[in-house]
Amino acid sequence: MASSSQMMISGISAELLTDFLVDLSEKNKDNLQNAPKWAGVFRERAVIEPILQMTKNLGLNPEAGYHAIEILRRFMCNRITNLLIQDQDPTIPEQSLDQMIVIILDEHFPLAVVACVQIACKLWSHFKLVDLNTAVSYLHSVGHTVTKQAVLDLELMVLKELDFRLQIPTPVTYVDALLEALGYNLPAFPADQLRQLCCDVLLCFTYQRTKIYETLLMVMAECPTPSDSQRETFMEVSEDSMLLAVGVIAVGAYIHDVGTWEKVVGELRHITGISRISIFKFSHVILMHALADYPNAT
Repeated sequence: MASSSQMMISGISAELLTDFLVDLSEKNKDNLQNAPKWAGVFRERAVIEPILQMTKNLGLNPEAGYHAIEILRRFMCNRITNLLIQDQDPTIPEQSLDQMIVIILDEHFPLAVVACVQIACKLWSHFKLVDLNTAVSYLHSVGHTVTKQAVLDLELMVLKELDFRLQIPTPVTYVDALLEALGYNLPAFPADQLRQLCCDVLLCFTYQRTKIYETLLMVMAECPTPSDSQRETFMEVSEDSMLLAVGVIAVGAYIHDVGTWEKVVGELRHITGISRISIFKFSHVILMHALADYPNAT
């Protein structure tokens, strides 16, 4: 059974769905307020691709991969924060911080990827798990010789670093909740048909995240070379999971039926409070990059 923050929510009452959306919105706001400035590093392609590749190679639920990404991100961010506290220097220079991130990635990354996928799979399924034998064999297949104890120790380190708090909403959680809400508010809305399309759009976005947000930043800054202050302010946009879900659904709806697109965008604005212009800009940038990556797409 999927965990409560990741499950498909089709069939629940309107009241429960409303409460669920409010809870997601609060968690999103909390993340925006508390996300460290280096959080985006752990969503870059070089970091997330091994997780998604492992998920695919082992035939795991793709959504477990997104959960593993969130677990890894929080583990790494917490690890850096705790090291900064130990060093008693929260204003560590940017160059030294970059070096610290590189060191932590070099030290923990391959094992951390496997540990986070293991944890995510345990939350997502009782039937398709990554046991220690599978984990060690997979690491060997990608060039890392480790012991079962090392894998077990890293998994425990991740759990302790997160204080065993693993109910982390993923981008899929937000997409599913908004699709369900659209289904309630727009009786003819094809939520079930759109879900797979939105998952495809989300996967494309995930791989092109850095490029997409760089383009969006230039659009919002109205210049090709945004200032440092504009980049710092933009971090809140790049960490906004609700905005991401809205953009993904808007692109999916546009591809599915351009004739009803503006109606869907209007309803998304009504549900989330995100302005039409923000939805237009973000969905346009996502679609532009998706078409650039797949020039034969129609």
